[in-house]
Amino acid sequence: MVPVKIIAVGRLKEDWFRQACGEYEKRLSAFCRPEIVELREARLPDCPSDGEIAAALADEGRRILSAVPPRAFTAALAVEGRRFSSEALAAELAARQSDHPSLCFIIGSSFGLDPEVKRAADLLLSFSDLTFPHRLFRVMLLEALYRSFTIIKGTGYHK
Repeated sequence: MVPVKIIAVGRLKEDWFRQACGEYEKRLSAFCRPEIVELREARLPDCPSDGEIAAALADEGRRILSAVPPRAFTAALAVEGRRFSSEALAAELAARQSDHPSLCFIIGSSFGLDPEVKRAADLLLSFSDLTFPHRLFRVMLLEALYRSFTIIKGTGYHK
């Protein structure tokens, strides 16, 4: 089974988000070896300057890149990224599994991702032009991965 690592900046504080993620992690474990790594979000003042935001993203970026597994296919979640249908995402992940020992997905902080993380990623992936809370997006990513694996394996989940 392929290892699938999700690197997320920030913690899930709400029980119901943790429960939803736990449910999808359990479901995913039939198809892959899921792992979620939570990184501490850089502390910023209430009204940070552009320079403070850039410094925080650079700090988070260094920690993100050090957590990416060697030779993993890496997808960074970014609004400007490429969009896929469920079937196309499944096909993309299936193709990448043959070339890479693991898959890695990166969810940045509320200010996004450092440009260095985006440059290092194999794919910038977007789900929508809409903005979502990072906690909710983690659940959405887990569901999309579960759906992709069920499509790859041909189970009845995706209709």
